[in-house]
Amino acid sequence: MDNNKRYNNLNDFLKNKFGERVLKICIDGGFTCPNRDGTCGTGGCIFCGERGSGEHLTKSQNIIVSPRPTQKANKFIAYFQNFSNTYADIKTLKMKYDEALHNPQIVALAVATRPDCITEEIAQLLKSYSDKYYVYVELGLQTSNNETAKIINRGYTSDVFTKAVEILNKYEIDIVTHIMVGLPNETIDDIKSTVEFINKHNIQGLKIHSTYIIKNTKLCELYESGEYSPLTLEEYIEAATHILTHISPDIIIHKISGDAPKDLLVAPEWNLHKKWIINGITKKLIQDNLWQGKFFDAEGHPL
Repeated sequence: MDNNKRYNNLNDFLKNKFGERVLKICIDGGFTCPNRDGTCGTGGCIFCGERGSGEHLTKSQNIIVSPRPTQKANKFIAYFQNFSNTYADIKTLKMKYDEALHNPQIVALAVATRPDCITEEIAQLLKSYSDKYYVYVELGLQTSNNETAKIINRGYTSDVFTKAVEILNKYEIDIVTHIMVGLPNETIDDIKSTVEFINKHNIQGLKIHSTYIIKNTKLCELYESGEYSPLTLEEYIEAATHILTHISPDIIIHKISGDAPKDLLVAPEWNLHKKWIINGITKKLIQDNLWQGKFFDAEGHPL
């Protein structure tokens, strides 16, 4: 096996699909979350900062995406990243999506959201763009353990994820699931259970995130009080390797580490060194003769 092809990576998938390199344009659409506005909770997930997953983005009142050809890419993905990007009425959602897709260089629409913010009507809206664009939805599962979900203030149980997947499957919209390694009180057994849970669903992509601590979050308070300790780099590499080798070989791996904002990161320091993480995982896969899905059959095929 080609040492550089130990898992299905997103860049290769996009290049095969569009014939050339495709880059993301990250968008802050001005959304919030149901576990921030009181619908199912307040304060958001304990690891989530004031700007959601896109602390590096500049919020804009108007969504105007105007990419220009560069040496890096000529085609782009309009990626709604911050908070829950389906958490609004249909009219508002359509207006924001339409604004982001006005440029002919945009070839795909990616929407990050929560499973409890997916409905038939929303799926129908997203499907309406699929004739012209590649459309996919990112669902933040993080863990299948409902007790951990309470600790991190996720605001929904894992059966809600299953329902959201069923709706999106019905409209043939690709799904990218987020899983987090190193959540409070979780062990490698919890990681194994989450992978088994994911493998029972028809999803097309996976993002593996390390749990990092940023300023002004509940997780930071737990860290500073000594109630939470992040994983070491070696522990993360071990867990990520298990995920890769046990997940379906057909799934596209969109990410194998989290991207912490340098100015807000409290710990772990190794999270800032993306090459350490990627090279460490690749080295382990090569040394142990492992690859994506090597042990998938032992876990059973997705339903």
